[in-house]
Amino acid sequence: MDRTGGNPQAAQDGEGVADASPSAAGEAAEQAVEALDRPLPEGVRHRVVALAADAFGGLTHAELPSQLRPYARFTPSRRAKFAATALATALESDPAFRQRIASRLREAQPELAEALDAGTPTPAVDPLDVAAAAYLLRPPGWSKLVAAAGEQAQRAHAERAGEEAARELAQLREELAAAREQSRGEAAKARAELDAARKEVESLHRKLRSAASDVKRAEAALRKVEHELEEVRSAAAADRSTAEVEARRLKSRLAEAEAAVEAGRRAVREGRSVEDVRLRLLLDTVLDAASGLRRELALPPRDTMGILPADTVDAVKPGAISPKDIARRALSENDPALLDQLLALPQAHLVVDGYNVTKTGYPALPLEKQRLRLLGGLAVLAAQSGAEVTCVFDGADLDAPVLLAPPRGVRVLFSKAGETADELIRRLVRAEPPGRPVVVVSADREVADGVAKAGARPVPSTLLLKRLARV
Repeated sequence: MDRTGGNPQAAQDGEGVADASPSAAGEAAEQAVEALDRPLPEGVRHRVVALAADAFGGLTHAELPSQLRPYARFTPSRRAKFAATALATALESDPAFRQRIASRLREAQPELAEALDAGTPTPAVDPLDVAAAAYLLRPPGWSKLVAAAGEQAQRAHAERAGEEAARELAQLREELAAAREQSRGEAAKARAELDAARKEVESLHRKLRSAASDVKRAEAALRKVEHELEEVRSAAAADRSTAEVEARRLKSRLAEAEAAVEAGRRAVREGRSVEDVRLRLLLDTVLDAASGLRRELALPPRDTMGILPADTVDAVKPGAISPKDIARRALSENDPALLDQLLALPQAHLVVDGYNVTKTGYPALPLEKQRLRLLGGLAVLAAQSGAEVTCVFDGADLDAPVLLAPPRGVRVLFSKAGETADELIRRLVRAEPPGRPVVVVSADREVADGVAKAGARPVPSTLLLKRLARV
């Protein structure tokens, strides 16, 4: 900054000494420049800000610098708190604002202003107030007053600090003496407690040695008892192991005996039951066959079996069966009526190879729908013919049991794991008594040959499919 003509503060200082001699004016300018180079002491600065904040309210809005106008409605204490920096900057950089504050100060404290203008001492006034007023009024030698007030304030602060330090030192000495006295009393008390604790510890040591000796004796006795207990446990474990082995052996023999007895009973019971069923079924078959044969041959009742003279006359009787009639009644192997004639035999049993029929008739359907379609047709056939119907499916490759509700009149069987449907069909045929008409439906030549040797009548799957197509 230009310290001659370009500094507004220097210009204001020059106005204050316009009527003085050239040497006085030069001295005032020199003091202003020197004051600008040195910052205000902290105490002087606070007093200047406080005086400006008090005189702030007497100025109009237009007389305030732009940066201070937001604080116009603040109280003096709030201005000194929140606008301190802005006030100090405005007083330093705006001579007109500083002169207005100085004018308010002259009106508020005329005696202090006159004493400063006259250069008379002011012993009854606080040096900080004198320095703050000199900074605002700018009388001759004001910078020295400010510097002297700052030095005096520092000395006063140092004296106050020394007095406070002396008071604190004395207080600390008193506290130290009290602490020493208290520590001596506490040390004596601690020594007494220590002596009592040592005596108690010695007593406890004696008791501890006695207790340790008792514990050692008890541990020795415990080890002896544990050793004896371990021997008893070992002997008991050996006896228990022997008893368990014997008990397992006896249980095994008892289970074998019970299983043998039960197997014997079951064999007797099942053998008698199966034989009774086979004998009854065979007897019913023979009786039904005889009755059917009597109707077929048109045999007279038993009480008219005698030969009469008219019976010896060679003639054609009405309703008699001739060889031509028998030839006309013979059916082809592919005629569905053949299946009806077979199922019309007394006590006929129809055994169907399920998947063989479904994969021949409708292989594109899922297995579940194949089963349902075949069983539906077999249920109608069983109701129409009155024959016993058994449908066999291959269940060896199934991952889980099939949830199926068999239709009325149809027995549904699945082969077990490790067994095919063909083997199950052979077992069913072998289970029937000799002489009972058993019809097996399968397109498998091996199955047909096997059941034929066992006495059953094989028919192709296409024959059953044609018959079911008529249902």
